[in-house]
Amino acid sequence: MRVLIVGGGITGLAAAHRLRERLGEDAEIVVAERSDRLGGKIHTVDFAGRPVEAGAESLLAARPEAIDLAKAVGLGDALVHPSGLKPALSLDGRLRDFPTGTMMGIPADPADVAAVADVKEGHGSDRPILAPGADMSVGELVRSRLGSEVLDRLVAPMLSGVYAGDVDRLSVTAVMPQLASALRRHSRLTDAVAEVKRPASGKPVFATVDGGLGRLVKATSAEARADVRIGMTVRELRQTPYGWEVVAGPVPDPMKVTADAVILAVPASPAARLLRGVEPEAAAALSGVAYASVALAAFAFDHIDLPERSGFLAPASAGRAVKAATFFSQKWPHLGTRRAILRVSMGRIGDEALLQSDDATLAKTALRELGEHLGQRIPEPVAQRVDRWGGALPQYAPGHPERIRAAREKLREHRGIAIAGAAVDGVGIAACIASGRAAADEIAAQLATESD
Repeated sequence: MRVLIVGGGITGLAAAHRLRERLGEDAEIVVAERSDRLGGKIHTVDFAGRPVEAGAESLLAARPEAIDLAKAVGLGDALVHPSGLKPALSLDGRLRDFPTGTMMGIPADPADVAAVADVKEGHGSDRPILAPGADMSVGELVRSRLGSEVLDRLVAPMLSGVYAGDVDRLSVTAVMPQLASALRRHSRLTDAVAEVKRPASGKPVFATVDGGLGRLVKATSAEARADVRIGMTVRELRQTPYGWEVVAGPVPDPMKVTADAVILAVPASPAARLLRGVEPEAAAALSGVAYASVALAAFAFDHIDLPERSGFLAPASAGRAVKAATFFSQKWPHLGTRRAILRVSMGRIGDEALLQSDDATLAKTALRELGEHLGQRIPEPVAQRVDRWGGALPQYAPGHPERIRAAREKLREHRGIAIAGAAVDGVGIAACIASGRAAADEIAAQLATESD
């Protein structure tokens, strides 16, 4: 029994690990990764003598999948949590406390955000905000129900930090599924938020691995015991009477790999290309997923005066390239205090021209704007690096969940094929792990039925 997983990011590795659990030692699990390393958007580097994330920064501990995987691969004792420092909003030339009691910046009580935004709570009919099966953009929802200031000053910076997205093009159902469910029962947005907002538990929301998230990649790969093929590009996918066949490798020297089942754990565009000859409707659904590109600049300082915060978010209305900054060494105390390390994030959907600047220009822009946000002259860093993530963050337009559901229904007609990853099930390491494990469960169940 052989399963081919296309994509060696955390989605594909989580799928491989789950398949090993479900199918046992006799199964052959092949992971094809076109780049020169595993991990995808997880990339830990040595920077200024510390392991620093050049991509995804942390695990969402508020949902179980990432924490469970870390424990399953032997990293439970290596999990560490951030300090209790709070993030700030950069508004009107100064840093302000980010209001508590919100869900992605949307308040359950308008009084909670009155210090930073003028709330204009509107109320339409007594019917629920969302009808069954309906969807809308986050921008339309918040602007119409709470006003533009809540959207521009609170919600947009949050979603820009997570998705680098445009609130008027992001689906409520995809971005906040629990809230969307409550919107089908409530006529007031604040009531819906109050229903689903988690009460403060005192438990950390985020976590990471001491030594870097790259350890999670390596441990998961090791525990999966898969046949990992680095630098292998899968170019064609065909269904045969006996399963599946892919064409991989360079065009002048192609190779064929057969498998009983295939999991596509790659971004939307390559997944759509591979599916075009297999299931055109599923390919069309994936080809409609747009992506935003971002750049991360990291700086190390021997001496810098930082406020007692974990970082800040900035609204697009500020007119700056920098949308967020993490005071990395303050947020993660396990790194020690020998040097201050900051990560600065730049790039929103439509900002591709900015990211075409060279590294020196991007670093200079980040330092200048960092000083403007902090109200001080930033000293010369002792180390710096810039990492670009082209097409890093999928953008879920209204109707995305329904389109993906329909695509999966069409793919189930073919058996032995599944899709997974951020392109379909949400950004973030925990979401990707959940998606990979779900795809593995589906494939394992199909293979078990066929074996019986």
